[in-house]
Amino acid sequence: MTGQLAEKRALVTGASRGIGRAIARALAAEGARVAVCYGASPAKADETVASIADAGGEAFPIALDVSDEASIAAGFAAALDRLGGLDILVSNAGVMLQRPLLEMTAADYDWLMGVNLRGVYLVGREGLRILREQANGGRVINVASDLGYFGREDFSAYCASKAGVLSLTRSWAKEFGPDILVNAIAPGPIDTDMLSLEAMSAEWREKEEQIPLERVGQPEEVASVAVFLAGPGASFMTGQVIDPNGGSVMP
Repeated sequence: MTGQLAEKRALVTGASRGIGRAIARALAAEGARVAVCYGASPAKADETVASIADAGGEAFPIALDVSDEASIAAGFAAALDRLGGLDILVSNAGVMLQRPLLEMTAADYDWLMGVNLRGVYLVGREGLRILREQANGGRVINVASDLGYFGREDFSAYCASKAGVLSLTRSWAKEFGPDILVNAIAPGPIDTDMLSLEAMSAEWREKEEQIPLERVGQPEEVASVAVFLAGPGASFMTGQVIDPNGGSVMP
């Protein structure tokens, strides 16, 4: 590790497990102090914090429901009280729903959009407000999906939510440049709970592996992209999307 993020202060949503946990650990390994935000898994968040501490990093858990404005405000306030400011915001929290359109209820749609798109909007609005008030730059990284590029049957709401994240990213990059850099990561199939058979049928899990690299990726392969976007090497990048996807999409 290079310590390229030493003295940086980071907040990561959905950091109790999966991609979020890997990102939190990778940022901390490079020297950042990390607020590990979780929605409903305090024990998992504690595990993330403990793993960071065991590796010599610094992190602490923060309860933050990305679908609730009051929870976001309280979560950011608690995180800033301990961090003393903010340099890196990673908006990662997300959910998946596999359901044919004609079987999807309005409540299903609202729940998914409330986390995946409205949540990114609310978290980004709070984080960007703080970064602009600090007037010392900063990085925002939104985690989308390769499904944001193309439609897929039985996943229409999820695809739409992730396409929306890509659009928010590009719009914010224009609105908050040149000082604040806003980019996105659109992972392909990654070995997390979201790709488990509880969230996705065996048929679609098998299809996810039918890509040029013939395997699903690991959370750490996404986390390395987040470290790059948060670090000095990405100083001329904004409004961009990086795709660790094994070749599932080649835009």
